[in-house]
Amino acid sequence: MHDEPAEKEFQAIAQAVWAAPPHELIDVANGLIGRYANGVDAGVLLIDYRQAFLVPTVPGHEDVPVDNTAPGQAFAAQRTVVERADEDGGRLVHLPLTVQGERLGVLSVRLPDGGPPWLEEFAAVLARAMKIANQGTDLFRRIRRRTRLTLAAEMQWDLLPAPACDTAEFHLAGQLEPAYAVWGDNFDWAASGERLTLTVSNGMGSGTDAAALTHLAISALRNARRSGAGIAEQAALADQTVFARHRGERHVDTLLLDFELATGRVRVTDAGSPRILRMRGSATDGVGFEAQMPLGMFGDTRYVTEEFTAEPGDRLVIVSDGVHTALSPAGEPYGESALIQALRATRMQEPPEAVRTVIRHFVAYHEETEPADDAVIVCIDWTGRDGGVR
Repeated sequence: MHDEPAEKEFQAIAQAVWAAPPHELIDVANGLIGRYANGVDAGVLLIDYRQAFLVPTVPGHEDVPVDNTAPGQAFAAQRTVVERADEDGGRLVHLPLTVQGERLGVLSVRLPDGGPPWLEEFAAVLARAMKIANQGTDLFRRIRRRTRLTLAAEMQWDLLPAPACDTAEFHLAGQLEPAYAVWGDNFDWAASGERLTLTVSNGMGSGTDAAALTHLAISALRNARRSGAGIAEQAALADQTVFARHRGERHVDTLLLDFELATGRVRVTDAGSPRILRMRGSATDGVGFEAQMPLGMFGDTRYVTEEFTAEPGDRLVIVSDGVHTALSPAGEPYGESALIQALRATRMQEPPEAVRTVIRHFVAYHEETEPADDAVIVCIDWTGRDGGVR
């Protein structure tokens, strides 16, 4: 608990953060740290689209790798990291900026010993304000890109929901690759008090044609979902929508999952190439379903659902065909054994770090050659309601 003066001070700071215009939020936050905490060199670092570097919002500073750096450790481990800054006892403090599991970056500040008792709460408030401010300015999006996004990638990232989420029942994270040039692969999710709906999609083709195709399919799926339709009806509406536009010449492979949060029962409609791998205890295996037509093939497909049950402690990893059918330069399929090895290396990591690890492994597997297809990886750790008591 804060003492009363510290609590009043923090309330004044929080009010100033919320009052800041979106494009001025970072400057206001840095000024507040200097004024109320005697902090110097305060700065927000935003995670880049590939989730490999932390990009400073203050001009003139170099990008910081996530791996093997103190700010990167704060980001990856999601905890405050303190470094000795000078012989006078000053210190560098790095605090993760996270909103409901979505990792935005890190707040780094040089402080005298002690520091204010409200600093971690300040980071939490700043992260929430940044999440909202991002809708009213291009500033954060511009800073995050270490190179120019292709138009197709711009379309896909704007279509994407939050790339991570933490709830009592599940922890979810996903990533697109190549982050700056993805075209047809995407994922979408929505949670309520009773269920989680997740789709992983792969639009046919490449470039903006594939991005526009995926955009159309996901918009149709969302329209049906928000109207109260189940996943089979969602697939049927998207099938009709894509067929009406492309008359069967183009299609979207999609895997649709509907999780019942109270029980762990998962309904599945398999309309294409994405695959599920399940890690349960020390075992890793695929979860297979009856293959149905991709969305847009015929326009009148009657989709059905199948079921399995997620148990507390399960990790489910969903990958598009750009992952499980990828070939090394020597022609070895990534999905046969390398993918399993990569997944086993992630077992002690949280989903956002697990996804980063698999992406790094996937890129390294190509031995500095470009993957032939884009890819999406989604990781879900299932906790279950009330620790899995049903």
